Parts: sequence; structure tokens; C-alpha cells
Amino acid sequence: MEKAHRSINTVGALKESGWESVSVKEEIRRNLILKIRNQKDLFPNIKGYDNTVIPHLQHALLSKHDIILLGLRGQAKTKILRQLFLLLDEYLPVLKDTEMNEDPYNPVSKHGKELLNEEKDEASVSWLHRSERYGEKLATPDTAVSDLIGDIDPIKAAAQKMTLADENVINFGLVPRTNRGIFAINELPDLQPRIQVALLNIMQERDIQIRGFNVRIPLDLLMVFSANPEDYTNRGNIITPLKDRIDSQILTHYPQKVEVGMQITEQEAWTSRGSNVQVTVPLAFKKLLELIAFEARSSEYIDQKSGVSTRMTITAMEQLISAAERRALTNREEQTVIRITDIYHMIPALTGKLELVYEGEQEGTVNVAKHIIGKAIKKIFLQLFPDPEIEKKKERDSEYKPILDWFAAGNTLDITDRQNQNQYEEKLKEIPGLQSLVKGHLAEKHAQTELVLMDFVIEGLHQHSMLGKEEMDNHRSYSDMLGSMLGSMDDLNNTDDFD
Repeated sequence: MEKAHRSINTVGALKESGWESVSVKEEIRRNLILKIRNQKDLFPNIKGYDNTVIPHLQHALLSKHDIILLGLRGQAKTKILRQLFLLLDEYLPVLKDTEMNEDPYNPVSKHGKELLNEEKDEASVSWLHRSERYGEKLATPDTAVSDLIGDIDPIKAAAQKMTLADENVINFGLVPRTNRGIFAINELPDLQPRIQVALLNIMQERDIQIRGFNVRIPLDLLMVFSANPEDYTNRGNIITPLKDRIDSQILTHYPQKVEVGMQITEQEAWTSRGSNVQVTVPLAFKKLLELIAFEARSSEYIDQKSGVSTRMTITAMEQLISAAERRALTNREEQTVIRITDIYHMIPALTGKLELVYEGEQEGTVNVAKHIIGKAIKKIFLQLFPDPEIEKKKERDSEYKPILDWFAAGNTLDITDRQNQNQYEEKLKEIPGLQSLVKGHLAEKHAQTELVLMDFVIEGLHQHSMLGKEEMDNHRSYSDMLGSMLGSMDDLNNTDDFD
């Protein structure tokens, strides 16, 4: 509606303005057609669904369908549902002082009909913003029919001196109060079957029935739902009659490309801290973070029916930055770059979001997280540097030979999580051939990025079983693989002697 129309405050004036009443689904269809024609962004900030979920949503809405989004956790289902109200008109006229956003021309409740019959064209009209026309309920086992549909209110009857047989004593629930709008139920299978039955009339006949009242209140609604796949949601199922009444089932998914995952993480993670420390995250580490999620989604240790939420990479990125921020604050530095050490400090952000199968439980959550991180590091390493296995066959011409020879001579590299920039640089530059190797393959020309990639090479060689690594609390120590193995055998022998 034009702004001028919002000055209208009676039914008579509304009629004179030429305003016409349409159903909420027709209203959404009309606005969607306009947005498609004008090539407007239908779902701002939703990444990776342009060729899958969003076209299916458009088809469903153009068909005036009720919708369910079906997918694993962390696939933006709720975020999509909460943006649907943007397809409504900005303002809608409603009959003033009614509970169910009554159509000024065709009220559905007894109270609304009485009001219009008494005041006719002088009945007052108010204007409702589209954000107020979206209702939502998280399905929980304790949700009652009265919460969603409504119930008789004896207190209301007593206060207004009405009998319990009077329709005006009904206290309407969340669904009727969202009349002429969009109502969403999240995690639908968690709703008790007997409560799901109460939704059947709304979905098909578009009306509600309350207690023993012989009333039929036709509602004008777009009903939308979200759910996890039934084979995962052991807490309950969607009853077949309700499933049959939901017109369109749309499957969501995790990012299918690393680049899309990076966009989502960058959009959602809290990275601009506004503190005195500037933390730089090199591109290689951003890719690494997403690859960790991709590895987790294919790992045999993780329950794939549970899924690996995109929230994992978001919280991991925040912990990654916090680890670097803490180091810089400790060393009174104003800027720093993410290091390999920081990658392993984000394990707490991973462990809480990984549902393990039996084999994973045997390994332990922390070990599974480290295993996944290691696999991701190997993949990123091969994108940046030559394959160590191929280089190993070259013997003299191998780019890694000076580095491996230095460790074979009995040298070790010790890195702590609190080393300041100068100490960090000094340690890494001790290793011959390491800096020149990185410079030869470095895409980001940045002195600090060069250092962290030198560190990355050492970790990559460890992941390819060419260097040994020992982790103790806040530091890691790299050494020659053979020496590390012999050292471990000595430790075992010493233990036997002690026994």
C-alpha cells in the first residue's frame, strides 16, 4: 500500500480508496512475481542455494503451497522461514481491536463480525507492518493444543460476565493470532502426534475447532515448517495425514563448494572485534577451516545422519581469531596472523558439534577432531606446495631435501602458542631451504603470511609422515621421523625396565 493509504482509519474510507482484499498466498504470489521480474534478491544473506533450494521455494510459493524445509541441522532452514515475511505487503489494513488481524471487509471471529455489524463503515481500521504478520513456534514435547489453537478462558468469562457457552470467551492461540500472515513451526517431528492432529483442519479445510464449540473460523494463512530427516529425528515423526497435507517438501543441504562455505563463515562469524589487535586470516587458513567441515561430513567416525552444522565453522573461526588475539595481547603486539597453533586451539568449537559413531567414541572426540584437521591440512598443503611423496622420489632435486636433512641431523623445531613475532620468526628461519620454498610458491605477498606458511610446511610434512611431532600442553616440537620413532621405542624400553 502507498503511504497515503495508511492515513485511512475507517472501513468506509478504505472502500473509497479502492483497496481490495486478497488472500495471504495470493499476496505473496503477487509480490514474488514482481520481485522475479525486477530480478530482486529474494533471500538476502542465504548462500549456496541459488540453483537448488531457492528455485524450489519460488515454485512452491507461486503454486500457493504450504511448505516444509527438510534438512540436517545448521542448513539455514529457520533463517529462510524468517525471511518469508519480506514477500508480504509492507502494511496491511486490519479491523482495529480484534485479536486475529481481521479483514476489514470479511471478519471471521464473532467479535469482529459484531463490531462490523454495529459500526459498519465507521468501524476503525489500523495498519499492521509485515514483520508483525509472521508467527513462529518451536515444537517441543510439552506444546499443547491450547498454545497453538486456543482454549476456553474461564477468567475472561467471569470478568466479562459471559457464560462458557459464549464464543467470545475463547482465548485464541498462536496460529489464529497470525491470521492473514505466515505461521512457522520449527522441528515439526518434536510435536506430539495428538497435537499434529489439531493442525489437520488448518492445513486442509483452513479452519479451527475449539473444545465443544460448534464454530468454524476460516483462517487465511501460509503454513511453513522445518524438520530434520525422520531417520535422524528419533524423538518423533510427522504423522502421515499431516505430511500429506503439506504441499511442498523442499530439501536443504550443506555448502557444496568450499568457496560458498567461506562466504557463509565470513558473513556469520564475529571477526571485526573492534579491539586494539588486528588479526589477519590468510586465505589458506580460511580454506582450511571449510575443508575441516567437508572432511567431517565424510568421516567414518562421525554420524552423518546427525550432520555437521555450518555453525561449527562459524564458531571455529571465532575461536581461531580469539587464540591469535590472546597471543598478541599477551605479547603486547598490535597485529598478528593466524598460525598452525591457533588451528588446534579451535578444537573445543569442533568437539561439541560432532556426533560420533561407535568407532569415533572409541577414538575420543579430541582425537577425531585432530584427525579431521590433519586430513584437511594435507589437502590444503597439496594445493599450495609440491606433493612430498613425488618429491621424495627425486632425492637430490627435492624441494624438501634441505628441510628434511636439517631435522635428520638431530635438530628440532619448538613452537609455543605464546611466542612473540620475533621469536617465531627466529625459530622458523633457522631451517635451511624453508623460506625459499615458501617464497617460490607464495601467492599472498606478505611478510607475516610468509612466516605462517613456513610453519604450515612443517605441519604439512608431519601430516605426510615425514616429520615427527610431539605435543605438550602449549607447545609442539617437530623432529626427524626416524629419530622420533626410535625415541618412542626407548621410552617403551625404559618403562619396561621400571616395571
